[in-house]
Amino acid sequence: MEKSKIDFERIKKEYEEISLKLASRDIFKDRKEYQRLAKRFSFLEKLCNLIKEYEKLEKEKKDLESIINNSSYEEEMKRLACEEIKSVKEKIVEIEEEIEKELFQDEEEDKNIIMEIRAAAGGEESALFAADLFRMYSRYIERKNWKLEILNSHPTELGGFKEIIFAVKGKNCFSYLKFEKGVHRVQRVPVTESGGRIHTSTVTVAVLIEPEKTELNINPDDLKIETFRASGHGGQHVNRTDSAVRITHIPTGIVVSCQDERSQIKNREKAMRVLKARLLERMQKEKEEKISKERKTQIGTGERSEKIRTYNFPERRVTDHRINLTIYRLEEVMEGNLDLILEELRREEKRRLYEAEGLDKEK
Repeated sequence: MEKSKIDFERIKKEYEEISLKLASRDIFKDRKEYQRLAKRFSFLEKLCNLIKEYEKLEKEKKDLESIINNSSYEEEMKRLACEEIKSVKEKIVEIEEEIEKELFQDEEEDKNIIMEIRAAAGGEESALFAADLFRMYSRYIERKNWKLEILNSHPTELGGFKEIIFAVKGKNCFSYLKFEKGVHRVQRVPVTESGGRIHTSTVTVAVLIEPEKTELNINPDDLKIETFRASGHGGQHVNRTDSAVRITHIPTGIVVSCQDERSQIKNREKAMRVLKARLLERMQKEKEEKISKERKTQIGTGERSEKIRTYNFPERRVTDHRINLTIYRLEEVMEGNLDLILEELRREEKRRLYEAEGLDKEK
């Protein structure tokens, strides 16, 4: 932990200020503000207790160092101090990790997510790479022992996807996969290319937090629900009944369709999950745009128009443009070893949070 970049005094000061506000009778007049301050107080109280323990251990370490480095002490005393200082240093590392975990943990780390992969520029090659990305994420999710559930898909004749939407459930899945939103670029010779020329295609990825049932209520009058016959290339993708569902949220114009299930009820349920996730994303985006400090700590904007990563097959190269990271282990990444990139992105995010002091989580 880079202690010099974390202002402990500022944390203590804010804790004292909120303590005074919560002690005031006037605070109960605004219930929403009271709840916000109470939540912030609980977070800071835990931090302050850890800081107090950290500072106590630091003092012990200095005292022991003074014994070790002072020639007036006997050798036996110095030997005992050397043994004790090892234990103190281990405890300091543990406290540092706890402080870091509390200070920089993702507020949404326990949230489940919905990911949307869509073919963009490049026609059929883009759709094939969308399928490759889905396979990559599937392998990664399996490595992490998370759960994957396909919500909707539009396959192509050659085995690609025009679009595939799936849910991911598991602890910390948002903390890692949030970095995947944006434009993914592939450079390779397509299977449809007879001349052996390298083509550049793109695929967009969206990462949405799936709201809890109590988190987002939608007025039924704001919805236009239509049913239609599922389309596809035969087999399980084609139904003879109108089981596919299209839901339009009238106030925002957001449209979601689902056709993967034979049951209209199941398709409707899945479509509503995607709709709610998109609505929550829009609400959060509007909120985040008002918070300039948060934007300074973001790694890229996360916009779908932003090129975040290039997969160059001839060179076996993967480049993440947000942190200028290039690795020549393309096969491993495509097999699901995404931590080669995501751990670096997490470290960079933490570094930026350190620079911003990471204290405005609830402000």
